[in-house]
Amino acid sequence: MASIRGILAPFRETTGFARWMLLVGVVIVVFFTVLAVGADWIAPYGFAQQSANGVDFPKAAPPGDGHLMGTDRLFFDVWSRVVYGARTALEVIVLAVSASLVLGLVLGLISGYVGGWIDRVLVLVMDVLYAFPGLLLAIVFGFLLAEKIGAGVISAAGALTVIYMPQYFRVVRSSTISAKESTYVEAARALGAPGRTVVGRYLFGNVIHSVPVIGTLNAADALGTLAALGFLGLGIQPTDGAEWGFDLSRALEDVTSGIWWTGLYPGLAIVLLITGLTLVGEGLNETVNPVLRKRRLRKITVEETQK
Repeated sequence: MASIRGILAPFRETTGFARWMLLVGVVIVVFFTVLAVGADWIAPYGFAQQSANGVDFPKAAPPGDGHLMGTDRLFFDVWSRVVYGARTALEVIVLAVSASLVLGLVLGLISGYVGGWIDRVLVLVMDVLYAFPGLLLAIVFGFLLAEKIGAGVISAAGALTVIYMPQYFRVVRSSTISAKESTYVEAARALGAPGRTVVGRYLFGNVIHSVPVIGTLNAADALGTLAALGFLGLGIQPTDGAEWGFDLSRALEDVTSGIWWTGLYPGLAIVLLITGLTLVGEGLNETVNPVLRKRRLRKITVEETQK
């Protein structure tokens, strides 16, 4: 019971606004997660399906009977594309954030603890990657990975991993350098604890606390970068999966013709999911960060002070 109270204590001490941010963000993210997981049952058609029961879908038909959000110029059902796009987006986000987190965490711990030439080399590489604009770096690595393994979810996630790995590395390395000078770490070394024990048992728990907040904020940024790659035609190909950014780029030709639904719904999906992930990140930041957290002050009576 005490451990549960300790976990829930930061949530009780946050402001009402932070709680609402976190709650609204979680609701939005859960909604899109349900769409992604249940896409095969929720979407009435496949993401690249152009006909049903031997009848072709109408071309660029407005929202109406049989097509909740209408169809596009390629005879695709827009609602089905939006639903399957949620699956593609979350797959890429989860893979990219997880890979960059693991690599950045491991390399940051090694660099901060070992030091020496290993630290200098890793810092140089990460600083070079961090100096490039994220979208430009994603385009370059997207090209390289697409030539090797094809333009799909794995290549898109790999390109995004290169962007966000230096952020985890810098945070973890800085925390490791500060934590390894602590008294309990020096005591563990004096007792003969091997390096992997010191890193795994004493340093890991002290540097991991800020990683979830960075992960949620990176997830929101990763969705925007993925949409930008798809908009430029460098992301996931339409035959491999539904992607909101690609649908937006294809909808540019429809704007002048008064066909608004092909761009509106994928755009709304991008905005909503980015908003949800951002709210979760900001809510977690105010919950986890003791500087931002507003503690509740309990009134102390005269009787309590005399005790």
